[in-house]
Amino acid sequence: MSGGLLVAGTTSDAGKSVVTAGICRWLVRQGVKVAPFKAQNMSLNSFVTREGAEIGRAQAMQAQACRVEPTALMNPVLLKPGGEQSSQVVLMGKPVGEMSARGYHGGRQQKLLGTVLDCLAELRGTYDAVICEGAGSPAEINLRRTDIVNMGIARNAGLPVLVVGDIDRGGVFASFFGTVALLSPEDQALVAGFLVNKFRGDVSLLEPGLDMLHGLTGRRTYGVLPFRHGLGIDEEDGLRVSLRGTVRESAVSPPVGEDVLRVAVCAVPLMSNFTDVDALAAEPGVVVRFVDRPEELADADLVVIPGTRGTVRALEWLRERGLAAALVTRAAEGRPILGICGGFQVLGEHIEDEVESRQGHVGGLGVLPVRVRFAREKTLTRPTGEALGEHVDGYEIHHGVAEVTGGAPFLDGCRVGQTWGTHWHGSLESDGFRRAFLREVAAATGRRFVPAPDTSFAALREEQLDRLGDLIEQHADTDALWRLIESGAPQGLPFIPPGAPA
Repeated sequence: MSGGLLVAGTTSDAGKSVVTAGICRWLVRQGVKVAPFKAQNMSLNSFVTREGAEIGRAQAMQAQACRVEPTALMNPVLLKPGGEQSSQVVLMGKPVGEMSARGYHGGRQQKLLGTVLDCLAELRGTYDAVICEGAGSPAEINLRRTDIVNMGIARNAGLPVLVVGDIDRGGVFASFFGTVALLSPEDQALVAGFLVNKFRGDVSLLEPGLDMLHGLTGRRTYGVLPFRHGLGIDEEDGLRVSLRGTVRESAVSPPVGEDVLRVAVCAVPLMSNFTDVDALAAEPGVVVRFVDRPEELADADLVVIPGTRGTVRALEWLRERGLAAALVTRAAEGRPILGICGGFQVLGEHIEDEVESRQGHVGGLGVLPVRVRFAREKTLTRPTGEALGEHVDGYEIHHGVAEVTGGAPFLDGCRVGQTWGTHWHGSLESDGFRRAFLREVAAATGRRFVPAPDTSFAALREEQLDRLGDLIEQHADTDALWRLIESGAPQGLPFIPPGAPA
């Protein structure tokens, strides 16, 4: 078997990422050797593979659902927005330059089709099945000519297409019908059917609509997935944090000690890898919230400044909102602050940036004895080390090179009093280190907080992926889904007018 499937969506955030992960986990539990694939991803949440390639975090999580090691083949093109008009283009895990949306869609994107198809072909030659994820909607008629991630990849690779719709938003029937009706006859021939996501209520009330949809389009619905709290995997963008959702929306274990710890995360512009705080939110008794005003720091036991794709812009934002002054005061008072990657850089003395913002010399907050110089070469590594007497794993994604001139060593950064800074993403996923760090925070703030002795972040991830696999197994027609993956789209699917415009 060398099967494949493209999971498309009626809109962005229809559930493509979680459905893809769920199908992957269901297949691997059936003994199928499966891999995920997303030709082109736009996200500020990324991950570093063992070979030092940068890919979207969603694809890394989907690889975990497949129980395989993520590689650059699984996400050959990654776009990292740097503002409203441009993105950094990461090709096969390495940055190749900045490009405007007009420049990318005006010709560069189509030139990458060969690379994308080669990666998909290599995966299909290695695995029994490859489950591909689309982007946005396949019916973006203004972008179809240069499309390499939706129907462009489906047509070239002969993949059947399953369209996912989020019924919780409303209008799902119109979205399904309209998606098909805006595709060319050749594209429509590959759209096998639909999958309803986030349904609440009695499925029998939905069935007449599904029957009518089948009559109108000649395409069946492969399943109705019920709404479940906390089923997201690492988000591509936005402010939702997957495990934070799980903790807040399901039965939350009470704190082990007498007090909770309150964590405030500064919602800086172009925030990247905000999933770093997932591990904090997974701890019983830790409350995580995103903030954008200085008064919201007042009752926080720990303030986290996360990574950002625009360090200088984030620094300006902190100053404009009064958060910079509040952070400096907080540091002087010995109240805990953790800066990660770009958040670490803003805490330093000054920044020399001729690469990202091109603003040259910019003064930092001056809280940590660190000088940052932006290099054109991006650091992409998977370091390991020790901190607070515990083993730590992490990953680095940054252009800024930090020269640490004082303070106590902390991973690759430093610590002064209760202000900590590091370029390492993912360090808090190391259970022993996370507990030790939280004990330090509790001691500094006088909180009678005790970390749970048995919280395993890796185990929580696995439980979450198993829940996604259960969702597919229990609420999708898996026999029909298997035939689709193995044999392709059914023959003789009807054309729905008007089709794509000429």
